[in-house]
Amino acid sequence: MTRKQRSHDEQNNTTSNNSKTADASRRHFVKGSALVAGGMASGIVGGNLDIARAAHSGADETIRIGLVGCGGRGTGAASQAMNTQDKGPVKLVAMGDAFPDRLQSSLRSMKTGKQGAHVDVPKDRQFIGFDAYKKVFEQDLEMVILATPPGFRPLHFEAAVNAGKHVFMEKPVATDAPGVRRVIAAGEEAKKKNLAVAVGLQRHHETTYRDTIKALQDGIIGDINFMRAYWNGTTPWVRKREANHTELEYQMRNWYFFNWICGDHITEQHIHNLDVINWLKDSYPVKAQGMGGRQVRTDKIYGEIYDHHMIEYTYADGSKMLSACRHQQGTWRQVNEFAHGSNGDCHIGAGKITLHNGGEIK
Repeated sequence: MTRKQRSHDEQNNTTSNNSKTADASRRHFVKGSALVAGGMASGIVGGNLDIARAAHSGADETIRIGLVGCGGRGTGAASQAMNTQDKGPVKLVAMGDAFPDRLQSSLRSMKTGKQGAHVDVPKDRQFIGFDAYKKVFEQDLEMVILATPPGFRPLHFEAAVNAGKHVFMEKPVATDAPGVRRVIAAGEEAKKKNLAVAVGLQRHHETTYRDTIKALQDGIIGDINFMRAYWNGTTPWVRKREANHTELEYQMRNWYFFNWICGDHITEQHIHNLDVINWLKDSYPVKAQGMGGRQVRTDKIYGEIYDHHMIEYTYADGSKMLSACRHQQGTWRQVNEFAHGSNGDCHIGAGKITLHNGGEIK
C-alpha cells in the first residue's frame, strides 16, 4: 500500500469553501499529481513540503494545512511542514484532537517555536473530541496531516479523501486487515479525485537507502536469497493511569500498548524495516510463520502487546526474510536491515556492501 504509486483524477481542482474566483485561483491544483512514493521523514523530507508542492500550482501561494492528532508526532510533522517558507508560504490553520490538553500543548509549542508566525489557529478552528477530524476537514485547506494513533487512520483517511484533501498520514495506515482494506478502497477513491497521498516511511527518501537499494537491485551482490530485518530495542514510553481516566481515555493516552489502536510494535515500529525488504524485493511475502509473546514485560501497565516477535517470511521466488523485533532490556539492540546474495552481503542501513572476493563498497 505505502509504496504503490497512485495517480488521481482532477475532481476538486479548486477547493474553496466559498467558491470565490480569487480563492479558486489560489487553490488551483496541478492536474495528474501522483502519490508520493514511500512517504516522508517525519512528514517532511529535506525541508520540502512534497505533497503540497506536488499538488499546488503556485509556489508563491499560501498552502493551508490542518492537523489531526496533536501528540508529539503530529506536532513535529506540522512544525516541519511550516519550516518550508523558502519554498512558498505555509500556514497551519486548523487543529483537532480527542483531548483539549494535547491540542493546547501542541499549539503552545508551535506558536512559541521558530515557525510561530505561521500558526493561525484561533479558537473557532480548534476542535476537540472524536468528531474533531470532521470539523478540521470542513475548513478551507489544501492538505491535512493525520497523526492520531493508527487505529483511527482508516476512518480519518477515508474522510479526508471524501472531503477532497491532499493527505500526509503517519505509518502504519491501519492495525488490522479490515482497516487495511478500508485504506486501499479510500486510495482508489483518491485516484479519482487527483489527490496526492503520502505515508511516513522515510527511508525511501534517505540517500543511503536509495543508493544501496538501487545497487542491490542492479545485482551488485548477485542473487539475493536471504534477508534480515530487525527492530530490537527497549520500551519507548509508558503513561500512568490517572484517577480521573476512564478505561477508554487511559487506553487512548497509553495507546502504544493496546492492539486495537496500535497493532503491536511489529506493526507500529518494525514496519519500517519490513518495508525496506519489500522495497528491495519489489514485492510482498506470500507466506509467513513465526511466534511471539510476553517474556519479560509482563506488568499490566504494558497493556496487551508482546515484548518479542520472530517471523520467517517467504517471497514468491523462494527467498526468505528473517524478521525480529523486541522490547527487552539487556539484549542485542539492532534496528536495521541486511541482505545476503550469491556474491556478497549488505548492511543496508549503513550502505555497506562486502563482496565474497574480499572487496568492500560503501
